[in-house]
Amino acid sequence: MGESPNISLSELQIALMRVLWARGETSTAEVASIMAQDRGLAHTTVATLLTRLEKRGVVAQRRDGRQLLYRALVEESAVRRSMVADLIGSLFSGDANALVAHLVEESEIAPDDLARIRHRLAQGDGDER
Repeated sequence: MGESPNISLSELQIALMRVLWARGETSTAEVASIMAQDRGLAHTTVATLLTRLEKRGVVAQRRDGRQLLYRALVEESAVRRSMVADLIGSLFSGDANALVAHLVEESEIAPDDLARIRHRLAQGDGDER
């Protein structure tokens, strides 16, 4: 899966992508069924979302008989990196330290989370998860 430089998705698009990331290549009907259960979305809405994501190069589509199958072309980690970079750029003037300081000040990071972050930083671990 290739990385796109700027992959910004809506919360609904991310929910749909999570279905593809979890299941791999999946039919429109299966994605629609899951999204109907989770979010009450109609099949046509899901089909439109998939088509738009395909046009953007985020998912690939192929026909298998009468059904369309979709698979993710971008990894969740690439989307996360891109969207966090956008957040840092737009709200924190490109300063990642300001984002971390904000999270700490707003008590969004618990003390045991800080210990894990310090451990990862000490290891130089930049990998996702």
